Amino acid sequence: MARFEMLEAGVGVIGANAQADILFELGMMYATGRDCDTDLVAAHKWFNIAAIKGSTRAAELRSELSATMSKAEVAQALREAREWMTMH
Repeated sequence: MARFEMLEAGVGVIGANAQADILFELGMMYATGRDCDTDLVAAHKWFNIAAIKGSTRAAELRSELSATMSKAEVAQALREAREWMTMH
C-alpha cells in the first residue's frame, strides 16, 4: 500500500500550509484509490487531520465523504485521526 512517511523531525520544518497539503493529498489518495485500494475511513481520517491543520478544502471533502459513510465508519475515522494527532 502506498503512503507518505512523515518523520517527526521533519514535520516542524515544513510550513503549516505545506503540511496540510500533504495530509490533504493522503486523503485524496485513499478517497480515489490512487496507488492504493479505496479506503473511505482512511480518506476521512486524513481529510480530518488536514482540516485541523488549516485546509478548508479538506474540511469540505470530509463533510461530503461523511455523508456517504455509515456512523460506525465515521466514528472509526475520528478515532484514528485522534490517535494520530495524539502520537504526532
